[in-house]
Amino acid sequence: MPNLRDIRRKIEAVKKIGQITRAMNMVAAAKLRGAQTRLEKFRPYGEKYREVIRELVASGAVLPSQFPLMETREVRNVGLILVTADRGLCGAFNTNLIKEAEKFMAEQAREGRQVKLICVGKKGAQYFRKRAEILEAYTDVMGRVLMQDARTIARRAMRAFLDGEIDEAYLLYGYFINVVRQIPKREKLLPISVEKGEAEEKAFRGAPIYEPSPEELLDQILPMYVNTRVFAAMLETAVSEQASRMTAMDNATRACGDMVRDLTLLFNKTRQASITKELMDIVGGAEALKKA
Repeated sequence: MPNLRDIRRKIEAVKKIGQITRAMNMVAAAKLRGAQTRLEKFRPYGEKYREVIRELVASGAVLPSQFPLMETREVRNVGLILVTADRGLCGAFNTNLIKEAEKFMAEQAREGRQVKLICVGKKGAQYFRKRAEILEAYTDVMGRVLMQDARTIARRAMRAFLDGEIDEAYLLYGYFINVVRQIPKREKLLPISVEKGEAEEKAFRGAPIYEPSPEELLDQILPMYVNTRVFAAMLETAVSEQASRMTAMDNATRACGDMVRDLTLLFNKTRQASITKELMDIVGGAEALKKA
């Protein structure tokens, strides 16, 4: 039979854990609101870069082959920028991203391609440290997402592409849909490409006149576009992390409540059994005295 003192200690310990998870849920909710506001404001800005590039290419004034960042070549080495969180306690968020990265690496391996990683966030870097080739790891950058960090990461990816270390680059990050749903999302980053259908549609409508020339504009815009895509991926992951942590802490708080109820029921049953046993001992002693 369990000891009443031990059960009482367990109840108090679980209550304290519940208080901690409730506090973490509130902190994650507060951080989520701020990060979500930043993300909603940045999404149209990042999309505008993509739209300008589409219009410039669709105008026919420039050819993608003129720009190194748009150069397509035979793919032997693939770069993957994996964006994960720096911290845990956010459910299966980091695990899902890592599984998606492993799936992508397996697909590329079947085609005879080697995948080289650029890890953003501590969790991905720790997991793949001895499992894959890591070109660069950036840790402790996801607590406060900054453009200068995104610019540094993007420059490393562009340098690897231009130097021939990799022939393609992909982004893998946590895409925020809503508070209860965040999914791993993979998108091609390099070489920068424009969808054919969209380009033809823009060309049919007619493109605006740019000053300076489209060549000069694209030469400046393409690196900035890569910067914004990396920054957007970091923002999406940061928001998804907080949403996932909020959900995980909410589930943990409810689980603590269930455990407290179960332990309280066990405590009451144990105490009742102890009282019953003591009463039976008293009655048995009284009966023995009568017979004596």
